[in-house]
Amino acid sequence: MENTNLQDYSHKRFNILTGEWVLVSPHRAKRPWQGQNEEISKEQRPSYDVSCYLCPTNTRINGEVNPDYKDVFIFTNDFAALQSDSPSFEVNDGLLKAQSETGICKVICFSPDHSKSLADMDVEGITKVVHAWKKEYAELGSNDFINYVQIFENKGAVMGCSNPHPHGQIWSQSTLPNEVYKKDLNQFKYYSENNSSLLGDYLNQELKLNERIIFENDDFVILVPFWAIWPFETMIAPKNHQKSITELSDVESANFAEAISTITKAYDKLFNTSFPYSSGIHQAPTNGKANDHWHWHMSFYPPLLRSATVKKFMVGYEMFGSPQRDITAEIAAKKLKSLT
Repeated sequence: MENTNLQDYSHKRFNILTGEWVLVSPHRAKRPWQGQNEEISKEQRPSYDVSCYLCPTNTRINGEVNPDYKDVFIFTNDFAALQSDSPSFEVNDGLLKAQSETGICKVICFSPDHSKSLADMDVEGITKVVHAWKKEYAELGSNDFINYVQIFENKGAVMGCSNPHPHGQIWSQSTLPNEVYKKDLNQFKYYSENNSSLLGDYLNQELKLNERIIFENDDFVILVPFWAIWPFETMIAPKNHQKSITELSDVESANFAEAISTITKAYDKLFNTSFPYSSGIHQAPTNGKANDHWHWHMSFYPPLLRSATVKKFMVGYEMFGSPQRDITAEIAAKKLKSLT
């Protein structure tokens, strides 16, 4: 039975993956909103845009011409945040510390159709994206100097996306980024003490409670995590303990694509708009270790709060204290589940 205290009173929830807390204030969800309202884009994008750097056959800013691709297209980022040829160096001057970081960054176009997003694509098309992710994770991770591969997507101008063409990015680097480092530590500690997957045991508990589950098929679960920060944050996770997406069979890849299709379509229905978000896959490092403690998962962090025009801001207390949310994970899950 759902704990009514969690729906009525301020409290903290613990994120088992990062070891951090989030403040939940359900009573604040009733407060009137007089803050900023985002503008809803009414733009109807064409299937092909002659001015788009990512459309097939178009010329990118560096002068390279895109092929006439028909499904997924991947290329090395023309403005990569990480350099593969960065020299090795370190600064250790008292309290001033820095060290070089190398990597490879790529762009992945999900579809040649400029007008689409993942929510508009069929499961077969998304499955091709999943296979491309698997291939890139394996190939990038095979480089001796690459120890982590981060797959992510920023959707929508409100998330800083500079090009509306359906695409994501893949950044690979020599060290573990902050969020991954925290999850690596906490999963390793739990696995060492219990000889089982932290996230796998959590999923089993969530499936029994069925309070935050949005959707499930034979291989995957979509849920709002108990510790979710963003108003309609969700996670897709495999029911079986898998370290990375390379372990997915063809059937599992299709079921993963079905889960992505389900949640992105539900998002678009929620406020009747092309729903913005940042999504990313956290999975085992490619550092040559066993990494048996890792259980990969994909998270969606959407910024919309009450409508298509009201955005959640991480400011004030959240910058100086800790993350905070008003709408509870349980209420968010009910709303999303009703749309699947």
